[in-house]
Amino acid sequence: MRIKNRLEPYAAQLVAVSKFRPLAQLQEAIDAGQLHLGENRVQEMVEKQAALPSTVCWHQIGTLQRNKAKYIAPFVHLVHSVESIALLQELDKQAAKAGRRIPYLLQMHIAQEETKQGLDRTGLETLLQDPLLPTLQHVELRGLMGMATQTEDAAQITAEFTGLRVLFDELQQAGYPMHTLSMGMSNDWELALEAGSTMVRVGSALFS
Repeated sequence: MRIKNRLEPYAAQLVAVSKFRPLAQLQEAIDAGQLHLGENRVQEMVEKQAALPSTVCWHQIGTLQRNKAKYIAPFVHLVHSVESIALLQELDKQAAKAGRRIPYLLQMHIAQEETKQGLDRTGLETLLQDPLLPTLQHVELRGLMGMATQTEDAAQITAEFTGLRVLFDELQQAGYPMHTLSMGMSNDWELALEAGSTMVRVGSALFS
């Protein structure tokens, strides 16, 4: 509840990272009004989606392999981790089969860590200018996602988040449908809010 109260002045959305959490604990969160849940693994999301209320909004926050897209296409609320036109083509194909449009975020690489994935500016421009993109009618760009460096240096984290917010604003001004800026996790969500995040993904700081 403390985290939700902290988010209110920023009108930011809380996504509770539910990976590895038992169904009973997730049901408690749902009963308390937390309906946005995020999963890294497709199989775990599919199993939990079948067992929990249909009112839950499921977020795919981990890397999504193309061959797994078909399993979440019928129900996923938002895919946070798109970084290729090939994945978008597969999502579009599976969304068409499910008779829906799938919202997605483009994942940007903002950390000083090679292990974290995402697009750089050149990759972003290439994707946005790809002639295939306008032909995909069953996916919908909603914004950007990024993960900061795992460090105790708050200034570095803030700089990384602020840079992503600047890019978000630039794209919005250029006419792209930028509505959601997903940045901030359990160890840095407060810094993300201050930098302009509209959605935070919190797990360990939320569940005891």
